[in-house]
Parts: sequence; structure tokens; C-alpha cells
Amino acid sequence: MYLSSFVPLAVIATPLTASVRAVPTPHASNDPYLGGLTFDYFHAKVRGVNLGGWLVLEPWITPSIFERASNPAVIDEYTYTKALGKEEAYRRLSEHWNKWITQKDFYEIARAGLNHVRIPIGYWAVAPLASDPYVQGQLRVLDNAIGWARAANLKVLIDLHGAPGSQNGFDNSGRLGPINWQQGSTVSETLDAIKGLAERYASASDVVTSIQLLNEPLPAAGASFLGNTKHFYQDGYRAIRKINSETVVVIHDAFQGPGYWQGFLSPETGATHVMLDTHQYQIFDAGGIGLSPNQHVRAACGLSGQLKGLDKWTVVGEWTGAQTDCAKWLNGRGKGARYDGTLPGFSRTGSCDGKYSGRVAALSADDKFNLRHFIEAQLDAYESRTGWFFWTWKTEGAPEWDLQDLLRNGIFPQPLNSRQYPNQCGR
Repeated sequence: MYLSSFVPLAVIATPLTASVRAVPTPHASNDPYLGGLTFDYFHAKVRGVNLGGWLVLEPWITPSIFERASNPAVIDEYTYTKALGKEEAYRRLSEHWNKWITQKDFYEIARAGLNHVRIPIGYWAVAPLASDPYVQGQLRVLDNAIGWARAANLKVLIDLHGAPGSQNGFDNSGRLGPINWQQGSTVSETLDAIKGLAERYASASDVVTSIQLLNEPLPAAGASFLGNTKHFYQDGYRAIRKINSETVVVIHDAFQGPGYWQGFLSPETGATHVMLDTHQYQIFDAGGIGLSPNQHVRAACGLSGQLKGLDKWTVVGEWTGAQTDCAKWLNGRGKGARYDGTLPGFSRTGSCDGKYSGRVAALSADDKFNLRHFIEAQLDAYESRTGWFFWTWKTEGAPEWDLQDLLRNGIFPQPLNSRQYPNQCGR
């Protein structure tokens, strides 16, 4: 969740087998091409939220879980389970899985007018490796979540958030550190997890409309990384198609920007029901963190034109109202923030007062004003294409990121198409 960019690069499509029927672009109004899909991605807008920090731990979302481990070396789910041992880790995580998100959350999400949830899960929940310290039991909880979504009339995108070896080195991949995905058998092991998810959930097509092959692969591990990622995407697409011909296959843009993926797994290559996922954060580099509130709005609006005209459904699968990286441990356990200069290498832009830890109600009037402006601009920009998933539904105390708290305090629009500051993006 730490990077994002729009980089216009050329792309050479790698055709799939001709046996897969071609379809028109997602702009077409041909309902028959929806096939067995139970959500109309051609015409309706995805309005969703991520259930972050639930089945994959993230220190900044639930810092208390890590603080109770009483070990500063516990910085991700890998080190958490390794430090506690499987029996104790399972006991504590089971309690978290059963309490952090419940059926009440799904009903509250639906009442807010949202129609999708994106549920991150790690490979270790589906296809664990003998050498890993991770514990299992998440699939039982995910089974419950599918039922809760059905009862609330919500659709589900299941997102493989962590791959063996780590596809990005972020703590939200399960293991903070080097990027070792694509080394050894890690790609085939990732495909095993994808197959396991599809075999278990693709038949629940009234709810599970889409499966994401991998969250945020970061091409920082050699020149061959992107090429290998493309091959993985093609193999993952075929693996899901062998199980279900209609499930939407979601691919992340690997921080290359949506335009890079024009022509790849597109209708013209014979691929069907493919969705591109791009993540938009303006706070994880020096340029973004120094933007003024108005510049953040203009940058968000500028994305609209880049999303239009793409050859596949495209969602902004992660975004936030935050214009700072102030939230406690957002950059990793024990690390400071760029915004207030407490992260080494960055000079101070402003104060993190009220934004490090707390609730929306306690934010300053200026912070609330800026949040609402920025959120509305992003909603307008991202609905110029297929839609969006806000990151994240709830936190223990990160007010700029907590959709539940933003809704309850009137910062996030209700209804979702209401605007206090209309036409920011010229719509």
C-alpha cells in the first residue's frame, strides 16, 4: 500500500489461446457479455471498502496486537507467529479474526451504500509451507464472511495479499524485508494458493465475483521481474478459467500505472472478465507529502483522464483520505512519519497532532475540511472508470484512514453521491 504512480509505458500484448472468445471493451453496452456475473461491471460503479488488518495483520491498523506481543522485533505476521509459537499465535489470532470484523460490520457497510468488500488474505491461509511459522484458520472465517456478504447483498473481491517470499517486502505482505518472490518455487506456490481460492470460492458466484491474483508486486528485484509477473498473471488467469469461466480475474498494475497494461489480457487477446487494480496514495514520497490540500485535490482529479479509455475494467483498489503519513506505525512498527520529519531522511512539512493516533471527532476543523474535499474529489475521479475500494474499513486509531469513523462523523459523503464541494474535477 506504499507506492503508486501513473507511468505511461508501451506494452506488447502476449496473446492467449484463440479458443477463448473475444469480447468488446468494457465500454460496450452488451449485457450478454456479462455471462454469469452477478454485478454489472459495464454500467454500475464499484463502491467498496477493504477489510484491512483482519486476515492479514498490519501493525498500524491494529498496533495493540503487536504491543501485546511484548517484543519489539515483532514487526509483521511472520515474526508475530514465529515469536509466539503456533499454539499461542493461533489462540490470539483466532480471537482477533472473530472480533475485528463481524456480521454487524457487513450490514453497516451495506447501509452506507457500498456494494463491494475487498478481503485481503495471505497464501499461508490457503497453501501453507511447512517451513513457515504462520498459522491457519482464516478460511473458516472467510467462509463466514461470504455468508455475511450474501445476507447484506454485498459482492466480494478476494485479494491474495501476500505471496511466498514476499512480492514487495512490505509488512502487509506478511513478511517485511527483501523481495524473494519469483525465487525458487515461489511463483508455483502462489499459483497453488490461487487455485485453492478459486476451487473453494469461485462457485459462490452470487457473492464472490472476483479474485485478485496478487496485491502490489513491486518490480524492484531485477529486470526480469515485470516479465515474470506478466507470465504469472497469464498462468493465474488460465488457472481460474479452468475452474470458472466467469469469475473476474483482477491484476494489480505493479506500480507501472494503468496505461502500461493496455493490450495485456485484453478483450482483443481473447481474455474475458479481467479487471485492472491501481492503488493511489499521495503520501509515500517527498513529492506527495509536500503537496498542499488543493494540490492533492488537483492530483486526484488528474487521474480521471488516465482511467478513461482503458481496455479493461479498472478500479482504484486502495486509496485514502489521508494527506499525511502521520498514522502510528504507518511506515512500519516503531518508525516515524515523513510529514513531521520523524522518519529519517525527511524534513518537516507540518504537525501530526491529532493524526498520529485518535478519532475523527477530535481532528481539527481544517483537517476535517481538507479530508472531505479530498475524498469527494477522489470519488469523482475514480468513478470516471469502474469504481473504487477505500482503504480501510476500520482501525484502532488512524482517523484519516478509518472509513467507519469517517462515515459516523459525517466526513465521508452520505449518500455516496452527495457533494458539499461539487465539480472539483470539472464534472
